[in-house]
Amino acid sequence: MAKKTFKGRPVLSGEIKGKALVSKQAFNLSASYLKNMFGGETATAPCTDPANKELYEKDLKGAIICTSQTIGSTMGAGTVMMCSELDIQPQAWLFSSHIDSISAGGLLMDDVWNERRVITIDLLGDEFLEAVKTGDPITIHEDGAVEVG
Repeated sequence: MAKKTFKGRPVLSGEIKGKALVSKQAFNLSASYLKNMFGGETATAPCTDPANKELYEKDLKGAIICTSQTIGSTMGAGTVMMCSELDIQPQAWLFSSHIDSISAGGLLMDDVWNERRVITIDLLGDEFLEAVKTGDPITIHEDGAVEVG
């Protein structure tokens, strides 16, 4: 794939390079971190959501997660903060749509209260999620520009 750039809104800005981990369906925060939240797993973050065929059993730790949005219960904000506390958080969240209020709350509280930032860009558009594939190189810029490829 030729390099393609998408412009989103930086919710929590930063610069990073890595590999994409893609879920075309909405990402369920609580269902995806069960082994970490309730099983004591801290070395890795295997996705425990069997409904998410693209990510099930893949390691979420240190990933650049590309998805449309997150879903789940109000426990989602706590899940976001717990992942950072256990040092199993993704490097970045890239959303094709608007970030949801639960994830935004958890990410912003963790950034402000605990000084743990997970780069977060939303509003990248449907074309972004159609173009990006798991394993694609990703470069994220401070201004919300995301290069794929």
